[in-house]
Amino acid sequence: MGFPTDAKILTVDDMATMRKIIKSLLNQLGYNNVDEAENGKEALSKLRQQKYDLVLLDWNMPEMDGITLLQEIRKDPNLKDIPVIMVTAEAKKENVLLAVQSGANNYIVKPFTAETLKEKMDKVWSQIHEE
Repeated sequence: MGFPTDAKILTVDDMATMRKIIKSLLNQLGYNNVDEAENGKEALSKLRQQKYDLVLLDWNMPEMDGITLLQEIRKDPNLKDIPVIMVTAEAKKENVLLAVQSGANNYIVKPFTAETLKEKMDKVWSQIHEE
């Protein structure tokens, strides 16, 4: 059992190309309700305006980076339960640790395939529906 295909997903990345790639991978997996933001500030205002079921969050961005946005999401009582998967080009142990400590549900390293994305999403889905 994984994320329902009608899940509303926000992909946050400062690179338009990367957002396009992620959107296309999600489309391949049957997810068509995909919104995008190009930085943490824009993402935060979108998150406060409407409900999302999942956030795919790039680490390195101008304005507000992924970790800062993640911490903002976790501090906000209305947003704190939204599952967040960090997306990054760096797989350093200390980064993974920081992401987990900041409240990321999972972590995915660029570049990745639709299969990897699905696997991570399914893992997060089963984590949040365990309770």
